[in-house]
Amino acid sequence: MKQLSVAIVGATGAVGAEFLRLLSERDFPLASLKLLASARSAGKTIMFKGESLPVEELTADSFRGVDVAFFSAGGAQSKAFAHHAVEAGAVVIDNSSAFRMTEGVPLVVPEVNPEDALAHRGIIANPNCSTIILLMALAPLHRLSPVRRVVVSTYQAASGAGAAAMDELTEQSRAFLAGEPVTKAVFPHQIAFNLFSHNTPIDASGYNEEELKMVKETRKILHAPDLLISATCVRVPILRAHSESVNIEFAGKRPTVDAARAAIAAFPGVQLADDRETNTFPMPLVASGQDDCFVGRIREDLSHPNALDLFVAGDQILKGAALNGYQIAELLLPTLTGNKTAS
Repeated sequence: MKQLSVAIVGATGAVGAEFLRLLSERDFPLASLKLLASARSAGKTIMFKGESLPVEELTADSFRGVDVAFFSAGGAQSKAFAHHAVEAGAVVIDNSSAFRMTEGVPLVVPEVNPEDALAHRGIIANPNCSTIILLMALAPLHRLSPVRRVVVSTYQAASGAGAAAMDELTEQSRAFLAGEPVTKAVFPHQIAFNLFSHNTPIDASGYNEEELKMVKETRKILHAPDLLISATCVRVPILRAHSESVNIEFAGKRPTVDAARAAIAAFPGVQLADDRETNTFPMPLVASGQDDCFVGRIREDLSHPNALDLFVAGDQILKGAALNGYQIAELLLPTLTGNKTAS
């Protein structure tokens, strides 16, 4: 099998660190690894498999000889440099929102629409973290019976805004409990012991960018342009792992609760957490650091004869970002390495 040259753009960030861990711990055919970041991070070193690797400044010439480039440095960097990577012969797996809704760019959750990845033209987009976590619960039910409408409310951890946001939650909590003034830098409002509407701009419709991403991306991934979706996205004082409350209305006959539980339990990348006796359901504390998403609280909607309710939790940095991107790279291995038996 051909060994591959990999580059990580945004190697010093939280998602970049997870890409490094995945490449270190999993059986990826890695020939060489290039770590790329902004000029202020250039010169730093990062340990990888016992070796100290230098962080290089990201430039247009950074991708010579690179086969796969993981981008996780924000939309502006992706727009500025992704095409340079493609021109150099690399396949770009982009974790930003830069290309998600671009015509001809696949938007992929490997458990849901793996075939789309193979139709790429050099760039494959990683969906928004909230969209991925939603689809890990929604897709198995959509296969049972086509979904007509989804109403989703998110409970999004500080991790979604990066390491600095997680530090801010920790420091605000310490200050609040100590009776000291609470300061804000990352979030527009106090996050400790509080929650607020997701801190992205709101358009004329009254929906913010995070909510509209969930609507548009879910339709694209499921190839369901007429799917009705309403989202409310909220920041909560949780360090890591997003949770979502989901109401699902079906176009045809509603699956039974037992059928829904069975479909979710059998879906790859999902664990059923639905223990009514002990009141044990998906929790961000349990989902943190886990590859799988957790789904539970599956029940009939008492207000609607053709709908189900459920709750899902998933690690925003893992399945919501780095792990999903890494799994996309795994989908490409047969074509990239020439080994048709690769998975």
